[in-house]
Amino acid sequence: MFLKHLSIFTLPQTIALETKAKMLQGSTLLLLDFITDILCADIDGKKTVRSTLESYILLVWQNRLYLYTAAAVFVGIWFSMKIALKKKILTTPVNPWLYKSVKQNVYSVENVNVVHVSEVKIFYGSQTGTAKGFANELEEEVKTLGIAAKVIDMKDYDPDDRLADECSTKSICVFLLATYTDGQPTENAKWFCKWLEEASTDFRYGNNYLKGLRYAVFGLGNSVYDSHFNTVSKNVDKWLWKLSGVRVLSRGDGDCNVVKSRHGSLHSDFLVWKTKFLSRLQTMVAGPKACRGKCKTGGSCNNRKKPQKTDDEQAAPEQLSSEEELVESSSEEEAAGTGPDEQHPGSVIDVEDLGNMMNGMRKAKVRPPFSTFCSTGYKLIGSHSGVKLCRWTKSMLRGRGGCYKHTFYGIESHRCMETTPSLACANKCVFCWRHHTNPVGTEWRWKMDPPEKILLEAVENHQNMIRQFRGVPGVRLERYQEGLKVKHCALSLVGEPIMYPEINAFLCLLHSQRISSFLVTNAQFPQEIRNLVPVTQLYVSVDASTKDSLKKIDRPLFKDFWTRFLDSLKALGEKRQRTVYRLTLVKAWNVDELKSYSELISLGQPDFIEVKGVTYCGESSASSLTMANVPWHEEVIHFVQQLVDMLPQYQIACEHEHSNCLLIAHTKFKVDGEWWTWIDYERFQELVQAYEESGGSQTFSAMDYMAKTPMWALFGASERGFDPTDTRYQRRHKTKDISGC
Repeated sequence: MFLKHLSIFTLPQTIALETKAKMLQGSTLLLLDFITDILCADIDGKKTVRSTLESYILLVWQNRLYLYTAAAVFVGIWFSMKIALKKKILTTPVNPWLYKSVKQNVYSVENVNVVHVSEVKIFYGSQTGTAKGFANELEEEVKTLGIAAKVIDMKDYDPDDRLADECSTKSICVFLLATYTDGQPTENAKWFCKWLEEASTDFRYGNNYLKGLRYAVFGLGNSVYDSHFNTVSKNVDKWLWKLSGVRVLSRGDGDCNVVKSRHGSLHSDFLVWKTKFLSRLQTMVAGPKACRGKCKTGGSCNNRKKPQKTDDEQAAPEQLSSEEELVESSSEEEAAGTGPDEQHPGSVIDVEDLGNMMNGMRKAKVRPPFSTFCSTGYKLIGSHSGVKLCRWTKSMLRGRGGCYKHTFYGIESHRCMETTPSLACANKCVFCWRHHTNPVGTEWRWKMDPPEKILLEAVENHQNMIRQFRGVPGVRLERYQEGLKVKHCALSLVGEPIMYPEINAFLCLLHSQRISSFLVTNAQFPQEIRNLVPVTQLYVSVDASTKDSLKKIDRPLFKDFWTRFLDSLKALGEKRQRTVYRLTLVKAWNVDELKSYSELISLGQPDFIEVKGVTYCGESSASSLTMANVPWHEEVIHFVQQLVDMLPQYQIACEHEHSNCLLIAHTKFKVDGEWWTWIDYERFQELVQAYEESGGSQTFSAMDYMAKTPMWALFGASERGFDPTDTRYQRRHKTKDISGC
């Protein structure tokens, strides 16, 4: 039978196998004969038994392959059953109750080691004490659960310093906020709400600034005032969400109007919301539940059931206004960005192309292109002007340092008003801070507001914004009082101020109120530069040094932009007062044009050259800039040193590391080995007054109102441009300084 299977082998293999089989068969037969002889040794004459035994053994031998197969199958079944039984013993407890006890003990150890909620911080904004009473009541309830709780008066809390820390402390922030007159925050919550609103729209903070912050909001209001009902709590909820905060519970709306209150009274509304919050809090303290799906790995489980919405979550859409419904479901907005440019892809508007869309733009009514500024902290004036509080003004009010103009020229940043009489611009620069939300054009197209109106409303709005800092933690009283009186005006907010037809009258009004003027132009209006009255300091933005790079970076509207650019530099050189080139370095775009820059400097012969790294303003469909285009401060220093080597009449004078900026000054401002880059503002006011009274015959130069530069402001000083009388503040988790002014 064995030989029947030899056909599958080759001839040599077959012969070899046959030989081995015969040898094996012979030896086996001998062995069988021997065994048989032994078994039958004592049985004489019984040949029949012997022959029968031999026949059985021979039969077994001939069918040995079947026996081998059966044995193998048996062993396999036995082995498989043994493995299965062993696995069952490991996974099935002998005593289910004992196993359950052990399992609970394991989880209890884990829960002791892992803290899911460290503390509940309860912030209140209250005018009459109701919200404060609710806060104390909630504090007691939380403490009864064995959880630490703390009530915080919002006027004593500095969000700029501390709110970001709450993201990593496993605390939960609860905000109980009353809405005061005309939908405004209460006195003790004004600064917090103001800061939060600005942070939610400021690219420096970014959409993920409060990522990880867990919060809940309850509002106290009166539905009798329907248009302002719980406005403050709605806004705080929205702003926290825009900064990537995580709601642990839908916002609650308390209503003092018992007729419309959902639960009969304000306190009842709070009790219902408080009960839901405490229930949610207990769930969070217990920690996330383990996956009950049949997962083979520790990864995400596909067998989990979709979570069912709670009654509170199902009722949330009914409580939300149309604006909040968008916020709650705006995951796409987070992915796409929340800047104005992302929401309005066509936000770059040419005035020449507005046509019927603007329909009556000449009227002194704010139209959509300007209305986008309102949501980002701008105060609009008339039909074409605006004012905004600079972040350096806020910084210096709190003793945290001034802008680079304070270091270079002695400006008191807390007394500086940033404004513009023209929101429109003739360029569409790739690094525009405003993401092109303002219209652009090459000529004036608006009904002109008088300069008196612009200045009056600009100062009033500026003072109102300063007043909001009264009582803010860290604000120095003497600086707050000084800040209410404007001493400097930076005409560099947005747009092209020199386009305003009455710019000279506006400048004269500033000087008549003893306000110094810092005017910035984009070098596209040379004749207007020549016609300017004396300015404290006149800037020209030199964003590139060649025709091609200027077109690429500034994207000017004028077809003869390069001719206008060069002519503007020549016009600047004709001025006798202080003149400045402002160079903005964009890595990989304009940092290799040293020779061309030196030629432009020779053309205009400015008194000073400010070299600053570009400020990254966030993603925008109107610009392809990224953080990779922002040069490090050391790279800016290297560029400046190379440039100065090509300019024999200029040297590096000052540095402001915090703004990533350096000042190159003409050597005429270095007197007896000491720099005089600062400005004697009182002397300037005297000189400009004499100039105006003489009808322009009594002129003066930049050398007539210069002042000595302090040692800490000089390049190479250990302070690196930071005023030692202030305390430097670095925003947490900030890896690259991209600040600017």
